[in-house]
Amino acid sequence: MLAPKFWYPEKNKKSISSTALIPLGFIYALLSKFRMLQSVQKHFDIPIVCIGNLNVGGTGKTPTTISAAQFLIEKGYDVHVVSRGYGGTAKGPLLINDKDYCASEVGDEALMLSAFAPTWLADKRSAGIKNAISEGAEIILLDDGFQDPSFYKDLSILTVNAKKGFGNKRCIPAGPLRETLSSGLKRADVLISIGAESSQNNFKKIYGRYINLPIAIANLEVLNTGISWENMKVIAFAGIAHPENFFEALRAQGADIVSCQSLSDHQKLSSTLMTRLIEGARAENAQLVTTEKDYVRLPKQFRNEVITLPVRIKLNENLSWDKIFTPILRCLEK
Repeated sequence: MLAPKFWYPEKNKKSISSTALIPLGFIYALLSKFRMLQSVQKHFDIPIVCIGNLNVGGTGKTPTTISAAQFLIEKGYDVHVVSRGYGGTAKGPLLINDKDYCASEVGDEALMLSAFAPTWLADKRSAGIKNAISEGAEIILLDDGFQDPSFYKDLSILTVNAKKGFGNKRCIPAGPLRETLSSGLKRADVLISIGAESSQNNFKKIYGRYINLPIAIANLEVLNTGISWENMKVIAFAGIAHPENFFEALRAQGADIVSCQSLSDHQKLSSTLMTRLIEGARAENAQLVTTEKDYVRLPKQFRNEVITLPVRIKLNENLSWDKIFTPILRCLEK
């Protein structure tokens, strides 16, 4: 889904379209609040850590979940991830992997996560949590689920794209928010703001007065895979919420980008589309490059034609994973 331009206006310009939709946004916010108040929360015997967002669309939840999982695994804990598998047809609960399932069944994000930690796809998250516990999980990481009120969360982490921020601060459809900024931030324990220093400064200037919880500053770093990107001719394509971030990361590595193809978030990579891209790359003597999330959606017959630019979340020392997870780790050590 492509976000309407008025959700993220330049220099906070007012939009007639957004203003006209404010009544519907108000109704959406009321329904969200009512839903949160009506549910009876289930409690589980192990820590449940939710990594979610307030915005519709990508804010870095999945790479943040990967980073958190790697940190906890290095600490020696049996970490399982639970995801609803957005974009997939399966309902679960299923313990998934790249060998037995494809992205059309379980969603690209869940399939990507399964390469880093045992990952359960479950339309009802509580069912996935129960299955994970029965298989020995010591900690559960939820990829999304901040607005799911059906169970208690021991730690709630919100992610935000520092460049986009919270947009015009309005609820769907007038703006990008799933609930009001005040209600969402009130329930969260930590906010992770992801982006370059210039974006972080601008984010703080616009939204800082609304935030009354610890903020962890993070950026996306390209993983060193031994590939030299300097002057490599590439054709880049990405079907993520903000493909421009991916293209900028490629340019920063020195790649010579012949063309960029922005696709819809989670867009199906059909044989027709991939054949066209491959033919275009061969004609230009260029390499096809995409994101890790797009790569797991690729039909397997095309994977040898495409390489990825892997990126990872890196938290600044101001609020590291050690500090964020301190209350959880103390409970586990008792």
